[in-house]
Order: sequence, then C-alpha cells, then structure tokens
Amino acid sequence: MIPRALTPAAFAAWDGAGDIQILSGEAMGTSWSLHAASSAPGLAAGVQAAFGRVTRQMSQWEPDSDLSRFNRAPAGEWQSIPPEFAHVVAAALEIAAASAGAFDPALGAITERWGFGSAGPVARVPGDAPAAERRVEFDAANSRIRRSEGAALDLSGIAKGYGVDLAAIWLLGQGVRHFLLELGGEVRGEGIRPDGQPWWVDVEMPPTASIPPWRIALHDLSAATSGHYRRGFVADGRHYSHSFDPSTGRPIVSGVASVTVLHRDCMIADGWATALTVLGPQKAIALADAQGLAAAMVVGDREHVSREWRAMLG
Repeated sequence: MIPRALTPAAFAAWDGAGDIQILSGEAMGTSWSLHAASSAPGLAAGVQAAFGRVTRQMSQWEPDSDLSRFNRAPAGEWQSIPPEFAHVVAAALEIAAASAGAFDPALGAITERWGFGSAGPVARVPGDAPAAERRVEFDAANSRIRRSEGAALDLSGIAKGYGVDLAAIWLLGQGVRHFLLELGGEVRGEGIRPDGQPWWVDVEMPPTASIPPWRIALHDLSAATSGHYRRGFVADGRHYSHSFDPSTGRPIVSGVASVTVLHRDCMIADGWATALTVLGPQKAIALADAQGLAAAMVVGDREHVSREWRAMLG
C-alpha cells in the first residue's frame, strides 16, 4: 500500500549517505523502537520523556496520574487538566460523537470491573452492573473536564497513539525528518529511508487468519491496529476480549478479529481502530467510507476494506 501523495520537503532534507540509528526502550506498559536516519545524540531520552509525559497525565494504571486523580475526584466537579490531556480528550469525544458512541472514553468503571484496569485481572466474569449514566464533559475554553456518577475516564484506546505523535513531534522539532517510530504496535513513519525507500511495515494479522499481511509504505503516515485477540482472559472455556461494546458494557461479540486504520496522526488512527472494532463489518466499513478513513478489517478469514484503503493499493 502506497500513500496517495508524497511530501516534497521530505526529499529536500534527504541524505542518501546517512545511516540508520536504531533505539528501543519500554514505556506505557509496552516496548518501543525507533529507526532514525540521524546520528543526533539524545534521541532515546527525548522519546522516553514524551512517552513519560503521556503516562503521567493519562495512565489509569498510575495512581498519581492526572487521569487517576480525575477519576477519584467527586463526580460533577470540574477538574483542570494539562494541554496534552485536553487535546486527547477532545479527540476522543469527537470520535465518540462521529461513531455514535462506538468509541466511549467514559468506560473506565466497566473496564476496571472486567480486569483491564489498575486493579488487575479478574478470575471470573463479573455480574452485570446497575445501569448508570456514563458521561464525560469537556470545557475546551477552560481546559477542564467533569464526569457523571457512573463514568470513569479510560483513554487506553487512544493515548498510546498520541504518545507516538508526541514523540514524533519532538523528533521533528529536533530536525530529525526521517524516522520510523513504533510503540506497542502503533507506528508512525516520517520521510524516507537513506536508500530512498519508504518505511515499509507489515500489518500484524490475527493468529487465526491465513490472510497474508498488508505491507504499507509509511511516508508521513501512521498505522494503528486494534485486535480482540491481543488482550483478554478465558473463563469457562470462552475468551473475553479487552475491546468493549459501549452499548452493552460487555466485551465485543461482533466477530471482528482486527481493524487497521491509516491516518496522518497516530492518535486518530488509534481511536478510530478502537471504534471500528466494536461494529460489525458492514457498519464499520460504511462508517470508514463516510469519514474518509483508510481502514481494513479481518473477520474470520475474510478482509473488508474501505474505499480509501482500496485507493492506496499499489
């Protein structure tokens, strides 16, 4: 798959004689890697610092994060949040509205009950919780949020993608124009390799599918994949996914094994991959077409792709 447009500035800053610096580390509960066509020092520390900022603000597993403090604060009270946090909340609520609630950043209380939050795994399927309103409101003018009694903020479906973007913005600010950055499967490619090739990446396929992986040229483009097989637990012989259907408050049963979305911003790709995973293939692809998203879905051993994805097939 090839982007439909190239960025001339990337070629203007290209050095065909350069080497690729490879760095890696751990952050946000997973691993990261960086392939940079640059010999600049201190890149690992800068990338790690960007990921650390997201963790301190938006992790539900860190008790002192801004998000955890917000979830502990009394419902109905406005709480001020940092600019990065506010940026992600705004994007999450926009995707929630555009997807008619398929993406819901207010699911924190439910994901905790099912063992996917800070309290850790559960040994059995929890009973149904009493019906409660889940609502998170955002006051953009004053950079503050508040929640209803039944809501708790969970940004795990979008924050990792934002972490990639924040680190990428820092790298670009340091004059590093050509790199491939990956965090826990979410990936962003900028510019081109020293050999003139784009940053080629293969999209992970579900282990039960026999479909060959998609190969994507990540030139000033991000890719995020949401797969129900990646996390979950087994109880009474049944696998329960970490992906939740907000309409039921339970793990998804749509039959969707994985969704990959391509977008300039990794945060947007991450959030939309989460949202589309909740929907069945027909609704998800129709929504991707309506939003102009390059999206591909695996259901069983079948592929379903959006118009924008099909247009990128080379």
